[in-house]
Amino acid sequence: MSYAYLFKYIIIGDTGVGKSCLLLQFTDKRFTPIHDLTIGVEFGARIVTVEDKQLKLQIWDTAGQESFRSITRSYYRGAAGALLVYDITRKETFEHLGSWLEDAKQHSNSNMTIILVGNKADLEHRREVPKEQGEAFAKEHGLLFLETSAKINTNVEEAFLTTAATIYEKVKAGSLDLNTEQHGVKIGGENAAVFLQDDVAQESRSSCC
Repeated sequence: MSYAYLFKYIIIGDTGVGKSCLLLQFTDKRFTPIHDLTIGVEFGARIVTVEDKQLKLQIWDTAGQESFRSITRSYYRGAAGALLVYDITRKETFEHLGSWLEDAKQHSNSNMTIILVGNKADLEHRREVPKEQGEAFAKEHGLLFLETSAKINTNVEEAFLTTAATIYEKVKAGSLDLNTEQHGVKIGGENAAVFLQDDVAQESRSSCC
């Protein structure tokens, strides 16, 4: 299917917060309760519609373990959007957000759109991070914010689409240079599929393991 633009996404956050489950729910509409830890990076893609425009989201799901942080950092480059994910039932994953955000700002372009995602909202009875705390962190750092549940598919679509809509507004405003891959946006067309294959091959070679 043809599309107007391709947006590159990255999903970041501590291990076990549900990054891979969010990607799987968004791309395949399914949930796997037992998921192997991501080694290096995983990849998914889906075409969505924003303001009658077909947009292809190219999504890189990164490993949360400290041992893979150097690999993860290489994927910030050329990303238009990022999902910064924590687990509402594990306070330590929220406390680590500052470190992830610092990494993101250091290794990405300044125009990257970041949405803070509090995942596992279906586990309200085990909540350790109040929603208001997530909202306050997002407001303080200029991030979008949503709570989601990959398990019961709550706000998963919205997290990706809200980010896409914000990036598209930047495209329309001319604040992203589409002549360079630095901002993670490519114009669609007959050569877009070739560019995508080249990207996947190149990034796969660099991801090890």
